[in-house]
Parts: sequence; C-alpha cells; structure tokens
Amino acid sequence: MENGEIPENANEHCPGPQSESAGKSDSCEGCPNQQVCATAPKGPDPDLVAIAERMATVKHKILVLSGKGGVGKSTFSAQLSFALSSKDFQVGLLDIDICGPSIPKMLGLESQQMRQSILGWSPVYVEPNLGVVSIGFMLEKSDDAIIWRGPRKNALIKQFLKDVYWDELDFLVVDAPPGTSDEHISIAQYLKATGIDGAIIVTTPQQVSLIDVRKEINFCKTVGIPVLGVVENMSGLSQPLKDFKFSKITETGEEKDVTDWVREYVQEKAPELLNVIACCEVFDTSSGGASKMCKEMGVPFLGKVPLDPQLCKAAEEGRSCFADPNGGVAAPALKKIMDKLMENQGFSKMLVDDGA
Repeated sequence: MENGEIPENANEHCPGPQSESAGKSDSCEGCPNQQVCATAPKGPDPDLVAIAERMATVKHKILVLSGKGGVGKSTFSAQLSFALSSKDFQVGLLDIDICGPSIPKMLGLESQQMRQSILGWSPVYVEPNLGVVSIGFMLEKSDDAIIWRGPRKNALIKQFLKDVYWDELDFLVVDAPPGTSDEHISIAQYLKATGIDGAIIVTTPQQVSLIDVRKEINFCKTVGIPVLGVVENMSGLSQPLKDFKFSKITETGEEKDVTDWVREYVQEKAPELLNVIACCEVFDTSSGGASKMCKEMGVPFLGKVPLDPQLCKAAEEGRSCFADPNGGVAAPALKKIMDKLMENQGFSKMLVDDGA
C-alpha cells in the first residue's frame, strides 16, 4: 500500500490510511486492509524526503503530457532531450509511461539495461550528458506486456525518483503517458515540494484531440503545474515534392504507380519544382487548431510541427533529427519551438551564464 493513498480494494467510504480513524471507523468494518491501516504509522510520507534530496541536484523539471496517445508526445520528449543536450546541458529523460515505454526505442537504447551501484540506479546514457531511465530497460523482452494496477505503477515512479542517481542535472524531462491518470497524480504529488517548472502539452490539430487537451490543461491548473505551452504536432504533411510517390487509378479501378514518370516529367519541364516543399492538411483544422484553443484557455502556444517522414525516421532509428543535414522540415520547426521555450522560461540565460 502506498503511504497516504487509498487502496483500490478499500471500502466505499474509506477515511484514508493517514486518518486517525483509519482501521477504526464504522466504514472500515470488513475491509481487507483494516488491520494494516489501524497499526500503520501516521504522518508525512518519508519517501518524499528522499525524493527531495535526489531532486535537489536537478535545476529544472519539465513534464511532457498529452490528452491522447499517438500524437507524438514521446517523439517530442526525445527530440527535446536531444536538443537540450546538444547545447551542452546535463539532461535526464525519465519515462513514466509504464505500460507503453517507447523512449528506449526513440533514443536507440532498446538492448540496454539499467545497473545498480552504491549510489542507486544508474541511468542508461546516450551521450555523457544525456541519461535515460525507463521500465523498458527492466523487461526481459521488449514485447512483454506490463499488466499493473495503479498502486504498483505509483510505487515504481516513486522508486525512480528516489533511487536513481542522476548526479547534477540542468534539465529532467519527464515523458508521461497520455491522459490524466495515476501516473500524473503521482508525479505531481511526488515532485510538488521539489518544484516543477511546468508542463508542455502535445496535441494534433483536430477537435477529437483538442477536447482531451483541454482536460489536460485543467488537470495542470488543478494540481498547480504551470503550462509552459502547447505544441501542435502533425500540423499538415510537409516534404519536398521529389520525396512524394505518385499513382493514378486505371480504367479498371486499379492503382498504378507513376512516380518515375512524374519525376522525369518534372525534371524535364520544371526541375526547379523538385525541391519545392509540398504541404497538405491531414487533420481537419477548421476549428482553429491548438492556437485558437490556447487563446481561449489562456496558455502559451509554442508552435506547429509538420508531419515529416524524416522526423518519423529519426524516431524509428533512435537518433536526433537535428544532427541530419537533410533533417527535413520538422527539425527547423522543432528548433523554433525549443528556442521559444528557452526564451519564455529564461532558460536561454543559462547558456549566457555558463559561457561567462
């Protein structure tokens, strides 16, 4: 049982294990936890002190959230971490998406495992200044299913926070699962006393995603986490014309590939078009997208990132999209967003201070 948390199998009107009446009130009769609650020590969670001590060496903590899954939240977390580490910051990336840990794949660390030392668990390092922690490093097989209830998830998150030895960090980026569930409540509770800079919320442009993002923003307001900004991901498909494939429907209704013919035709008639960036909307943006929603809810809008095959490829290969000279159109968009974040939060001053 997590200290202070109501067990899932508790009676309906449970007073809570920290209550003076825990295990003694009428509502406790017949509860399987009655004896434990009656005899358990009361008071503040001692693990919060250990977490505060660990986090004392972390300057900034940023949560990356999303209302729905599949909007590119973990891709953004990974690329944000790559970007910060490329500026010579000491960066940690903590993956608390317990049931869907994709961060090891996106950082190129699938076969790695965490180790223990006398100082605690050691992160897995991509670079000397970029460490990663994820339950994905603890699985025997990467496709093993994690079938856990809330208390067990919360216990692991707490263990990550109090037992991982990060040493000194400029930034800890926390990649959370989608929604507003146990993991979100736990990370907010455990890090509250240590100070959270805020949350970046990732969405796609259509209403079906924005509806849940509104809930995510309200969650942050309820638990006192500042919203650093919203990122609209997959904001239209953008790539050079030469990278598209082309087809046409024949009279019999079959699809025929005509990519080579189109490229040869353009090369002959208008070669300057081959490097033109072609764009198209993938999702319905008639409602105004994330930008309009941010104005309505009074939170910053950080910018748009197009759906770019080059970014998808970088995530699949576990590398930074910024390191590729042909990084596509998403890399400049991401850089602009991250520069805006640095400027808005005063993080860019750290670069000046360190260089002084």
